[in-house]
Amino acid sequence: MSIPLTDTAMLHPLVLPARAGAAPTPLVRAYADVRNAALLESTGRDDDALEAEALLPLLYSTPDRTRRQWYVASGDRMLGCAALDISQDGDQDTALVIVAILREAAGRGLGRAVYEHVESVARDAGVRKLLHWAEHHDDGSRAEPLASPTGFGSVPADRSARFLARSGFRLEQVERASEFLWTDGAVDRVTALRDEAARHAHEYRVVRWMLPTPAEYVDGYAWMKSRMSTDVPEGDLDMPEETWDADRVVRQDERIAQKGWSMQVTAAQHVRTGELCAFNELAMSSDPSATTHQYDTLVLSAHRGHRLGMLVKTAGLLAWHEQYPASARVVTYNAEENRPMLSINEDIGFTGFAYEGAWKKDLT
Repeated sequence: MSIPLTDTAMLHPLVLPARAGAAPTPLVRAYADVRNAALLESTGRDDDALEAEALLPLLYSTPDRTRRQWYVASGDRMLGCAALDISQDGDQDTALVIVAILREAAGRGLGRAVYEHVESVARDAGVRKLLHWAEHHDDGSRAEPLASPTGFGSVPADRSARFLARSGFRLEQVERASEFLWTDGAVDRVTALRDEAARHAHEYRVVRWMLPTPAEYVDGYAWMKSRMSTDVPEGDLDMPEETWDADRVVRQDERIAQKGWSMQVTAAQHVRTGELCAFNELAMSSDPSATTHQYDTLVLSAHRGHRLGMLVKTAGLLAWHEQYPASARVVTYNAEENRPMLSINEDIGFTGFAYEGAWKKDLT
């Protein structure tokens, strides 16, 4: 059902093609264009831009996530987009909300009206906790920066932060966006770090695969993915524990393939037991010169202290660079309080270039 927002603007539900795998409709293509334009306006980068063909598979609900999307239009002009992603883990009461209004339509109250509607839908679905991630930049505001309650990092009190605070959200954590560039000498430096880590991890071997995940690694990979929701610093976001099994790994692999992306997983395996103990993910679109995205990296708590984080990161980067030498930049995100992982990144050569706030609103 469409909802009037102002005298001229309406909020419409995004209707997806009934058959998964179908080509994007003109409406979905317009939604992707507005999403990408809003990201460019808010971050100044196109790192997370997705063509409609890559975005469409991510819009459908799965057994793990219930997803809904809307778009804001005035006449035949699309001015913004919104999404609600409800986790099916835990008590199914946690959702990620995204609202993006193009700069040309700012100041009309559209963002607040959209948030109110999406929040109402979330409440009706049993959601009790809304989460939102936003990149923040100094916009000349005289307000003091907002410090993370974790004690690590802060973000400028920019327009986005002020809007979220007025909407009842609380800043819970600050994440650092970091980049690594394959400059001259980078291969030698990463190789030296890998070799040093391998000397300390003599009880482990490196295994690596491109998706889809081989059958012999599915169970171990699923267990490590589940620990990402329990072992990674999250402040007071109170994220639900994720349940991963072989079927969920298959669903993840299929969705990445449907996007048209490639992903490499590099893992450390305990030689004596065969247990997978650490992993790192690198992914990229079909454009061989595109930015590489470093996703999850984790060392299981029982195996920390052997430089496995450094081992899987450096071994993964070297193998990836050999396969995709035209991808000159790697981007990753880490909580500011996650010093062990940030220290590894900094030793490799990652440098911070942006900061993101993780916000939470409790619905009562």
